[in-house]
Amino acid sequence: MPAAMLPPFLVVSVGALWGLYWAPLRELEALAGAGPWVTFAAVATGCICLAPFGWRGRRRLAISNNRALLSIALGGASFVLYSNGLLYGRVAVVILLFYLTPIWSTLIVRFWLGWPVTRWRFGAIASGLVGIGLVLRSGQAGLPLPQSVGEWLGLLSGVLWSVASTGIHVHARTRAAETNFVFCAGGAAMALLLGLLLGRLPLQLGPALTLPAFGWTVLLGGGWWAASLSGFMWATRQMEPARIGILLMSEVIVGAATSVLFAGEPFDGLMALGGVLVIAAGLLEAAPRRRLGLTRYAFLRHERR
Repeated sequence: MPAAMLPPFLVVSVGALWGLYWAPLRELEALAGAGPWVTFAAVATGCICLAPFGWRGRRRLAISNNRALLSIALGGASFVLYSNGLLYGRVAVVILLFYLTPIWSTLIVRFWLGWPVTRWRFGAIASGLVGIGLVLRSGQAGLPLPQSVGEWLGLLSGVLWSVASTGIHVHARTRAAETNFVFCAGGAAMALLLGLLLGRLPLQLGPALTLPAFGWTVLLGGGWWAASLSGFMWATRQMEPARIGILLMSEVIVGAATSVLFAGEPFDGLMALGGVLVIAAGLLEAAPRRRLGLTRYAFLRHERR
C-alpha cells in the first residue's frame, strides 16, 4: 500500500471497527452481567497496554499544555459515555446521536473560538437536527427525544467529544500512543464514576465464564481502546480534519447495518432517511471548508514544530 494511502485507510478501518464495538461489548456484558463495569474493565485494560508508552513519553506529558491533557482525558470520558450508551440504548440511534457533532462543533468554533462560520455549517445544523428528529420519531409518539439512558448517554458523549476534539486539535502535541494513554486514563476515570453511579458491584464469575470474559476484555481493551485508537491518533496527524470527519462515517454505516443484521434492532424508512440527513450534516460541515481547514491545519502543524 502506498504510504499516502495508509492514514485514510486507517481512519476508515477504525471507524468500521468501532461500528462493530457494540457486539463484543454486549457479549462481555452477557457473560459478566456487570453493566458499566464491563466498559471500565475494557478501558482499564487499554491503560495497562499503553502504560509503557506513557512511561516512555512521561517527560513530554509533564511539560504538555494542561488544556491539551484535559482535552485528551475528556475525549476518553466521552468515549466511555458512548460505550455505555451502546449497552443501554439502540445501537444505530446511539451512534447517530453521537454523530451530531457538526452541531456542537459549529457552536464551539463560533462562540468559543470565534472562528467564522459559513452558511454551509448552519445547513449542517439544520440537516442534523431534522435527521435525528426523524430517527427519534420513528415508531414513537410524542416529542422526538432520546427514550432511554443509553440514548441520553449517546447524545452527551457527542457533546463532550466536540469539546474534547476541538481542544485536542488546537493544543495537543504529544505522540499517538502516549496521547492514547492519557485518553484511556480519562476514560477509566469516567468509567469508574459511571460504575459507581449506575452499576451494581461486579459479580464473581464461575470458572466456566472467567476465561471467555477475560478474552473479551483483552480484545476490547487491547484491540479497540489501545491499538485502534493509537492508530487513529497517528493518522489524524497526517490528514486535514475535514477529510477525517468524512472518512469516519464508516462507523455509522457499519454500526447501523450490524445492529439490524445481528441484534435484530428495527431500522425503518424513517430512520434510514434520518440517518442519511445526519451523515449529510457531517459532509456539509466538512466539505465546504476544505481550503480553510487545510490552511488552519497547516498552520497548527507549523506551530507544533
